[in-house]
Amino acid sequence: MPTLILVRHGRSTANTAKVLAGWTPGVALDELGAAQAAALPGRLAGLPLAAAVTSPLQRCRETLAPLLAARPGLPLHTDDRIGECHYGDWTGRKLAELADEPLWTTVQRHPSAAEFPGPEGESVRAMQARAVDAVRDWNARIEAAHGADAVYAMCSHGDIIKSLVADALGLHLDHFQRISVEPCSVTAIRYTPLRPFVLRLGDTGNFRGLVPEEAGSAGDDGDAAVGGAAGAA
Repeated sequence: MPTLILVRHGRSTANTAKVLAGWTPGVALDELGAAQAAALPGRLAGLPLAAAVTSPLQRCRETLAPLLAARPGLPLHTDDRIGECHYGDWTGRKLAELADEPLWTTVQRHPSAAEFPGPEGESVRAMQARAVDAVRDWNARIEAAHGADAVYAMCSHGDIIKSLVADALGLHLDHFQRISVEPCSVTAIRYTPLRPFVLRLGDTGNFRGLVPEEAGSAGDDGDAAVGGAAGAA
């Protein structure tokens, strides 16, 4: 079965503002995010990509734009199933405010029981289920069209990618917050008839993200960044 190259979108204006963007329209890449996207074609230059699949959200489409420009014949597909989690009433709020909500602890420690509030809110379980279904579907499509050794790219969001990695590793969803993927990081999963193999995880090609954050930053108490961390400058 195919090898999936998962790309998290480049750093966005919401990442730097530490706002949970969700499906808010008009969230673009910031200056660093645009530079990260511009470097992506070079990072993936050696890969014979058969296709690219993207979340419909602007920050993902902007991330793939330089890659598509460098490979004019690369087919692009959009799939809502790999769009960001529907955070409901949490959408657009500051992460620092959300950390005081009772639900925050559930999202951190027992995410399989977490459902975001409001009529548009989604459970973390539902988010993972739709993302895994999308990947399995695209694996079958890509293999049918390009063969079992095909490689394809998929641009999505932090929590989506973390949930896909958890599925590939056979981890319970309650452990997915232990996984970290920075903006424009590359995660590679090779699927086989028996099991997936995680070949790369959150690879950015640099180690700046390993520098300890200043006191008072999100994550000081071991919490995961809901929606995905902003990465290193």
